[in-house]
Amino acid sequence: MSNPPAVHGTFTAPDGIRLAHRLTGSGDPLLCVPGGPADSAYLGDLGGLAAHRTLVLPDLRGTGRSARPLDPATYRCDRLVDDVEALRAHLGLERVDLLGHSAGANVAVQYAARYPHRVTRLALVTPGLRAVGVDIAAEDRLDLARRRAHEPWFPAAFAALEAINAGTGGDWAAIAPFLYGRWDEAARRHEAASRPDNPEAVAGFGADGAFTPDRIRATRAALAALPAPVLLLAGEFDLNSPPGVVAELANLVSRAVLRVQPGAGHYPWLDDPDAFVESTTAFLDGASR
Repeated sequence: MSNPPAVHGTFTAPDGIRLAHRLTGSGDPLLCVPGGPADSAYLGDLGGLAAHRTLVLPDLRGTGRSARPLDPATYRCDRLVDDVEALRAHLGLERVDLLGHSAGANVAVQYAARYPHRVTRLALVTPGLRAVGVDIAAEDRLDLARRRAHEPWFPAAFAALEAINAGTGGDWAAIAPFLYGRWDEAARRHEAASRPDNPEAVAGFGADGAFTPDRIRATRAALAALPAPVLLLAGEFDLNSPPGVVAELANLVSRAVLRVQPGAGHYPWLDDPDAFVESTTAFLDGASR
């Protein structure tokens, strides 16, 4: 059975700008915060998850169909929490199942910290970790990358990664193969389509004040006390969010479930849609409300 057509809508942010969102799928709503900051289109239907849930897919401010704010300070991660809350209220949801991917996980955990009573379940997919102050050592990334040494693209990509880690290079596009379980034509198309196209939004996301030591401590404390169950889904080969580092986040969360998807990179719903959907729906459906 096919999903109903996607529904596009807008809502008003606390500062008055118009933000866009898309509803696709069927079933209980799942509010999905994209990473980037980028147009949420790169999430697609999350590998078929829309067959089980109505995906609520906002375009973060300044991306996709959402308006660009006059004040660039509102691109900051903690300020985006206000937009998520405005969307929840706009949809009339008392509580939400919340998913954050990559950098969007930083928004999601800060939302859960500020509004724990609004979150039923929290799924963090290949999560960014700046909001909880978990660092990733350069050597850890290199060790994980070396596991792909048999791949034909490895020599050039690994040289670019070494240069970036050494501070002598900045060819981020060259290391894109490390973010996918398979660097095939579909992955190349996805990578090209998912690149953030608003440099101001990218720069503003982590601007001064977004991830201060005090804010990190408060977020960690809130996660330790969060009553909602939390899924931490890592990709086996993901250089952005290595599984061993995601496991450190599991130690900070009171009701964490850690799952590592074999053969997956940073976009596990592309690498093995069935495995991703099975893991995610099992988590979302496995705890009573």
